[in-house]
Amino acid sequence: MREEFIWASNIGEHPLYLIEIGKPEKAIDSLAEGIRKVCQNMNPRPVVLRLSDFKTSEYRDLKGGEKYEPEETSALLGWRGASRYYDPKYREAFKLEIKAIKKVREEYGLKNLWIMLPFVRTVEEAEKVIEIINAEGLKRGPDFKIWLMAEIPSNIILADKFNKLIDGYSIGSNDLTMLILGCDRDNETVGHIFDERNLAVKRAVRHLIDTAHKDGLPLASAGKLQAFTAQNSSASSSKAASTQ
Repeated sequence: MREEFIWASNIGEHPLYLIEIGKPEKAIDSLAEGIRKVCQNMNPRPVVLRLSDFKTSEYRDLKGGEKYEPEETSALLGWRGASRYYDPKYREAFKLEIKAIKKVREEYGLKNLWIMLPFVRTVEEAEKVIEIINAEGLKRGPDFKIWLMAEIPSNIILADKFNKLIDGYSIGSNDLTMLILGCDRDNETVGHIFDERNLAVKRAVRHLIDTAHKDGLPLASAGKLQAFTAQNSSASSSKAASTQ
């Protein structure tokens, strides 16, 4: 479940703008209500909420956003995902998301809500973000899992390190392919090079599956690379990601 859909359809205002005008509760309540509906319908099955991953250009489109967002020539590689969450300029806005999640879990009693961290560039970033989440009263445990969106080569190369901080992976093949092949997926000139079936991508996914399974972590998929992912399965059942 992507949080951006709720921001765009139910809120429409930049979180820092809402804080500035004294209406942070609007973000918390609207997010919580949107998330609640899905969790209630899915209960007791887990719902994994991917935390906000708007690009700066998308945040600028929200009401009040131009004041808080820089102009970036390559928003896909800019201020997005985890790098925003612990940044002093955005941290208070990120806390609104966590408060909404806590409200769904504690006030509404929907413990089937888990979270996923998107676009985490380094292990240190993951640690900083999880520290903020912990400080807001949410900690990993039997009924609260933290997943990672594996969409950056560093997530694959350092999977053994990330394994210690999280409970599972979702493979974000769109960004992963872009970053492995060095190909801007929004650039029509080089778009023909973008191919999630490329051997380099297959080998990266194979490595992630093997490394995750060594520590018993499950995997799921996002993007188009459905054939090369696995969830709660043994490594032998994931041969679609063969690097041969």
